[in-house]
Amino acid sequence: MKWDYLEEYLVDFLKQETYKTGLKGVVLGLSGGLDSAVVALLAKKAFGKNLKAILLPSQFSSDSSITDAIELCEKFDIDYEIIEIKNIIEAYSENQNSTSLRVGNFSARIRMSILFDQSAKYNSLVLGTSNKSEILLGYGTWYGDLASAINPIGDLYKSEIFEFAKHLGVTKSIISKPPSADLWEGQSDEEELGYTYKQIDEVFFQLVENRLSPNEVIKKGFDKELVLKLDKMIYANQFKRKMAIIAKITKRTIGIDFLYPRDVKL
Repeated sequence: MKWDYLEEYLVDFLKQETYKTGLKGVVLGLSGGLDSAVVALLAKKAFGKNLKAILLPSQFSSDSSITDAIELCEKFDIDYEIIEIKNIIEAYSENQNSTSLRVGNFSARIRMSILFDQSAKYNSLVLGTSNKSEILLGYGTWYGDLASAINPIGDLYKSEIFEFAKHLGVTKSIISKPPSADLWEGQSDEEELGYTYKQIDEVFFQLVENRLSPNEVIKKGFDKELVLKLDKMIYANQFKRKMAIIAKITKRTIGIDFLYPRDVKL
């Protein structure tokens, strides 16, 4: 892929999709991870000082998630603010007998609630930071990190993000760390999935881009267990990629027959 061309296209995409709403700035959650770092640098090129990065650490966040995020902001002169969510999580979860998964999902939704409130504070839009691999896997929190107004990297696979990050100059501390949603202590994306993103993306490319059936992909020599697992996850998590389903009663039901472009105007 031609990274210079992609960079130019995505910077313009961010400008066009933001300015047509009448707004001139954006906010995003900066986690210290690769995806949010890439989006932050694209947004910095698009909006300059009209970008606000929000760091939202909890008691489960690794120390490096904060230090790495701050290092990126200082290197590229990105305005940032730190908002701790530890007390919010503790206040709710204290008597809920919550599992790690529930706490992780709750944390992601709290973070996104804060980001949307910050977007109102700064009269801005919230940028999404989920990549295509995560979206296909359903590897994100519904109405948490999967929610946003604009997502510039949602059509880039995770393995592509690594290369794009190098092109943009993302700090080495972020590029070199193992992928993690950082939702609980020691959490690792690839350990949970049981495969590397490179392995996953190679199969996704066959299933999604080439539109091959699972059997056709397996015949190409790909791991059968992985192919079947990913095919199942694509369909099982389709609900996360859709807006709320409205029961059809009238002749023109929103989302079914009543379909306007997002930026429609009189």
